[in-house]
Amino acid sequence: MKSAEHTEWTTITTLGGIALVLVIGAAFALLARRLRQPTVIGEITAGICLGPSLLGVLPGNLPEHFFPMEVRPYLNVVAQVGLLLFMFTIGWHFDQTTLRGRGRATGTIWLGAAALPMALGFGLAAVLYGSYRTVNGEEIAFLHFGLFIGTAISIAAFPVLARIITDKQLYHSRIGNFALALAALDDILAWCLLAVVVAMVSASGAGTFLAVIGWGVVYIVVMLGMVRPVLAFLAARAGTAAAPVLPMLAATGALTSAYVTSNIGLHAIFGAFFFGLVMPRSDQQELLRQSALIPIEHASKLLLPVFFVVTGLSVDLTSLTATGAMYMVLIIVVACVGKLGGVLLCSRLNGMGWHESYTLGLLLNTRGLTELVILNVGLGIGLLGTELFSAMVMMALVTTAMTSPLLSHTLRRRATANSVSESQKARPATAAPSTGSR
Repeated sequence: MKSAEHTEWTTITTLGGIALVLVIGAAFALLARRLRQPTVIGEITAGICLGPSLLGVLPGNLPEHFFPMEVRPYLNVVAQVGLLLFMFTIGWHFDQTTLRGRGRATGTIWLGAAALPMALGFGLAAVLYGSYRTVNGEEIAFLHFGLFIGTAISIAAFPVLARIITDKQLYHSRIGNFALALAALDDILAWCLLAVVVAMVSASGAGTFLAVIGWGVVYIVVMLGMVRPVLAFLAARAGTAAAPVLPMLAATGALTSAYVTSNIGLHAIFGAFFFGLVMPRSDQQELLRQSALIPIEHASKLLLPVFFVVTGLSVDLTSLTATGAMYMVLIIVVACVGKLGGVLLCSRLNGMGWHESYTLGLLLNTRGLTELVILNVGLGIGLLGTELFSAMVMMALVTTAMTSPLLSHTLRRRATANSVSESQKARPATAAPSTGSR
């Protein structure tokens, strides 16, 4: 009986926690939109506020009351399902055509946008390593730590960036298209590097690491050579009668792929993302998009607030020491300088103007949810402790929140300058002053 009562208590407490997460997440998301910020800013902030950073400083140990330790594993399962479905939709939305026809300029700017932050990230890791080399009583290798920090510093958040570009009506502009193409390349690089880092950390030696990489290559070959053609074949023959089961089958494929990559020694998010990459995309398969992609997208958006709260429960800003706060500021500065500087320099070398280069740099400095995913992986595999994790989450929040206001200011200045220029061109020439005798 006691066991049954405990099971019922766990179920009810978990459901109550999820309900609280959803209503607080919705409130903060609406507030973010009122402040002209992406909704992800509100959801991340809601997660942090429900954790020890804000709720935890109030009397009564409220985070433990609302989210007891016994129910957190269940919340984490819900959060992981939402995250994996989200990664699947990101892979499905990935448009390879954004990378075509842009030639050397895209490649050069991307290399600068990734290489400089990566290099600065390794330098930052060298500074941080002395204070954060031990996590949970175990010393971590500098190579693993440096590669992870470099990856976290160098990425851009494709989904948040796409929303900002749409909100600012830049979707059909040269800058908007460039930013989406570069962010797409950043995403691919980030997931590949993250897969390598996870393989390095999880492997017990060189032989195990090579086995993980080998199985990873086999997985990719099978997905591209076998799974993708089979999916295209089945999608081309799917009729409206199959529409009700398409979301279940697509989600099954994504979760199965995540299960496989997790067992290989990579990470589950890599499998979900890659299954999305091999999904059919032709115009003839609109039924698949309408019946499967959109419902799964809605389900992931419903569950993602739980992921933000699970993240927020691991963020404890009250634990930041004076040194930790100084490191947090340093992390934010390095992240901004690396991304803005790399994009600005390479864009100028490719003949772009200062305004376009700066705008592009602002857009690619957005990190958002992609950064949180990577940081949670780092926390899970033991590369980040609570203090450094909290500082890195704040970097993701600040770099994302600063994009919209700075971009609006830049676009207004550009519009004003263009208006003045046009008015000067349209102004009729004034008559020359008389040069007659005095």
